[in-house]
Amino acid sequence: MFQKFKRMCRKAKKTIMQVSTKVRMLIIALLGGIPAMAQSTAGDYSAGTKLCYAIAGVVAIIGAISVYIAMNNEEQDVKKKIMMVVGACLFLIAAAQALPLFFGINA
Repeated sequence: MFQKFKRMCRKAKKTIMQVSTKVRMLIIALLGGIPAMAQSTAGDYSAGTKLCYAIAGVVAIIGAISVYIAMNNEEQDVKKKIMMVVGACLFLIAAAQALPLFFGINA
């Protein structure tokens, strides 16, 4: 089990290292601003919803780049990759809408 985890970590590191430095810096800049946005409105519960929307946007951008690279490399599972990105974005948007209602925050 531990060997499988090590292989997954190595594969993730290899994938990250294949992404260009400019894209990595953009991702770090975007993710670095998210905690600052979440802390700026300490008592406002809508900050969590905005945070989910921001994460969905980052996932959409990274997913679009990933799909573009897969299409240029003529990979086999492009449709699967597109479905996964769209599903992740829809889940984040639905969670941003449903979770506050579930916990009675916006009641």
